[in-house]
Amino acid sequence: MSKIVYEKQLAYLSSLRNPPDALLKKMEEFALEKKVPILDWKAAEFLEQLILIHRPKRVLEIGTAIAYSSIRIARQLRKKAVLDTIEKSKDNIALSADFIKRAKLNSAINVLEGDALELMPQLEKKYDLIFLAADKEDYEKLFYYSLMLLRKRGILFIDNLLWYGYPAAKTVPASYTRSTKIIREFNKLFTNQSSLKTTILPIGDGIGLGVKI
Repeated sequence: MSKIVYEKQLAYLSSLRNPPDALLKKMEEFALEKKVPILDWKAAEFLEQLILIHRPKRVLEIGTAIAYSSIRIARQLRKKAVLDTIEKSKDNIALSADFIKRAKLNSAINVLEGDALELMPQLEKKYDLIFLAADKEDYEKLFYYSLMLLRKRGILFIDNLLWYGYPAAKTVPASYTRSTKIIREFNKLFTNQSSLKTTILPIGDGIGLGVKI
């Protein structure tokens, strides 16, 4: 249950949700069962709306996981638009390949295998939208690489910035102390960038939204 939105509000929003198609439902169930982190459905719907509004030609996703958000992104892109998504886990790469095949989106999704910290400096073309959802310890470095790869007026979409509500909490469970500290420090960095117009929204697990100016 969300620790950001009140339970009654969340239940109400869930009651209004259009049911996901069979593939997305299966992926959500798989992620829940196997404890694979995927983008919260409310954040995913918000990302889809941004894509429909912004109409990006080139999108970069940092952290494919099982390709849940990759598929949702690709379905909203115009023809000939490019989605590059980076993943270093061999297990996740295999799982994502299967789900992408089922979605019939092999030609629309380009999976880049490897560590984003190594791959991003090698990318030459810029992107209209970048979605960051990787290891929290790497957020700062990946953030700076994202800034370099983001076009002017491009959108930076970052997940987990309210991290179960812990960044705003006085007491944090021991197992979340380090990750919460990282997120708190990152949020200060993110919201104090002169090259971005930023905001953090209480959607899903907290979405950081930045527009390059």
